[in-house]
Amino acid sequence: MTEIEAELETRLREIEDPLVGEDIVTMGLINDVSIDDGTASISLAFNTPFAPAELELGNAIREAVQDVDLDPDLYAEAGEAQGFDEEVMPNVRNVVAVASGKGGVGKTTVAANLAAGLEQMGARVGLLDADIHGPNVPRVLPVEEEPGVTPQEKIVPPTSDGVKIMSMDFLVGEKDDPAILRGPMVNNVMTHFFENVEWGSLDYLVVDLPPGTGDASLDLVQTLPVAGVAIVTTPQQMAVDDARKGLRLFEKHETPVLGIVENMSLYHCPSCEETHDPFGRGGAREISDSYDVELLGQIPIHEDFGADGTTDPVVKLGDSPVREPMVELADSIADRIGEVNRRKVADMLDLGGREEDKSPVEESTGSETGPKL
Repeated sequence: MTEIEAELETRLREIEDPLVGEDIVTMGLINDVSIDDGTASISLAFNTPFAPAELELGNAIREAVQDVDLDPDLYAEAGEAQGFDEEVMPNVRNVVAVASGKGGVGKTTVAANLAAGLEQMGARVGLLDADIHGPNVPRVLPVEEEPGVTPQEKIVPPTSDGVKIMSMDFLVGEKDDPAILRGPMVNNVMTHFFENVEWGSLDYLVVDLPPGTGDASLDLVQTLPVAGVAIVTTPQQMAVDDARKGLRLFEKHETPVLGIVENMSLYHCPSCEETHDPFGRGGAREISDSYDVELLGQIPIHEDFGADGTTDPVVKLGDSPVREPMVELADSIADRIGEVNRRKVADMLDLGGREEDKSPVEESTGSETGPKL
C-alpha cells in the first residue's frame, strides 16, 4: 500500500456513522476505492437517496479525500446485503410501508405527504394505495390522467406532483362503487399491484396499507423486502392500543419498524392563542418507550393537513404551520431507512466474519459504479 493510500484509509476510518456509531470502514460501507491520476473513486454501500445522514456522510468522505490532496468521485452502489429482490420490483430501491392499527388516524394523509416530501428532496417516488376497501390517495394527491398500458399489458401509473400513483380507485367503475373483495381476492389485487404495474426505477415506493392487521399487510411483508414501516396513531388510548397490535404484527414478521408518527397531536387555537390537546397526549411516546422504537414526528391538527381530504401536500405550502413538521418527518423516515440499510451491510459483514486488517483501498476491485452522490 502506498503512503497516500494508507493516509486515505486512516482518514476514512475516522468517519463515524452518526446513527449507528461505528466507523464506515468497519461497517463495510466502503465497497472499494481506486486512485487514478489524482482522483479517488469510492463506491459506497448506500441505498437511501437524499437521506440527510447519508448526505452528511458523503460530505465527510469528500473532505477526507480532499485532506489528502485528492479529488473525490463518490458513487452509491448497493448490493445484495441490502435486500433487493430480483424477481419482484427489482428496480425499487426501498419499499416503505405506512400502517395504522385503526382507521381515522390520518394514515393516508401522512403517506401521501411523505411521498410528496421524499419527491421534493429529489428522489424518484411511487405511492401505492393498498387500502383496497377505502382507496383515498387520489383525493390527497389528485391525478388528472388515467393509468396507461404498456404493449406488455402492464399498467403505467399516472403522476401527481412528480409522484407515481397506483390505487384501487382507478380500477372501480364508479367512484362510489365499493370494492367487495374477500381475502383471496385481496391477495390477487396486491399481487397485481406488485407484479403488473410498470413503476420504473424508484428510490422509494411508499405503500399506504389498510388499517388493522389483515391480508394486505401480510401480503406485503411476505412478498417484498420491506425497508421499514412507519405506524401512524393519534394520542387517543384506543388508537394507541390498536397501534401496538400493528407494531407487533410487523415485529413478528421481522419487518423493521421505523417508528411511530403521532397525528392530530396538538391544536393551536388562533382565537385564544393557546395550545390544546383534544385527543389526549403522550400516546405515541408511550409506545415509543414501551417498544424502544423512535417517535418519528408529531403532526398538529390543522386545516391544511387533511381537513377536507383534498388539500395539496403541505410540503408544497410554504406558509403552512404543518409544513415544517412534515418535512422533518420525511427527513426522519429517510434517515431511519438509511440506518436500517447500513446496519444490514454491517450485519452481513459480521456473518461473513470480520477481517480487521482488510483494506478497502488495498482490496479495490474496480467494480462498476452506481449513481453519483
